[in-house]
Amino acid sequence: MEPKIGITKKDLNTSIDCLTVVLANEMLLYVKTRKFHWNVSGNSFMELHKLFEAHYTQLEHTIDEIAERISKLGAKAIGTMQEFIDHASLKENPKTVEQKDMIQELLADHETILKELRDYIEKMEDTNDYGTADFLTSILQQHETQAWTIRKYIN
Repeated sequence: MEPKIGITKKDLNTSIDCLTVVLANEMLLYVKTRKFHWNVSGNSFMELHKLFEAHYTQLEHTIDEIAERISKLGAKAIGTMQEFIDHASLKENPKTVEQKDMIQELLADHETILKELRDYIEKMEDTNDYGTADFLTSILQQHETQAWTIRKYIN
């Protein structure tokens, strides 16, 4: 059943399309962060191991909230790895990389997501979907914090 919440069908679809990309990016970042958690080594092993765990735990919660937001807007969330890959702007990293490269890659991914979220928030305001704009703003703030903590490891 289509929600009647004061947003046109076209604008709902715009919101859902943006949220689908956000969901896909969050899932790819979650998997990558988890992989790095499993494979990190070096001087800051335990510290980064715990940091990555905290980050992927927060991402897991965010992923669920995004899927639920898509449902609230009347659509079904994507759910296969192929769908996530197809909709994401982030890219997988099949290689095993060194600690320094993990940090730089995660930072670049967070910064990519931050730029896209800013664009999507502006787009949501054009569609009168202030709920999604606010929701995306909270996700943006989480990524700002995660990017900040990762950035501190770069000399």
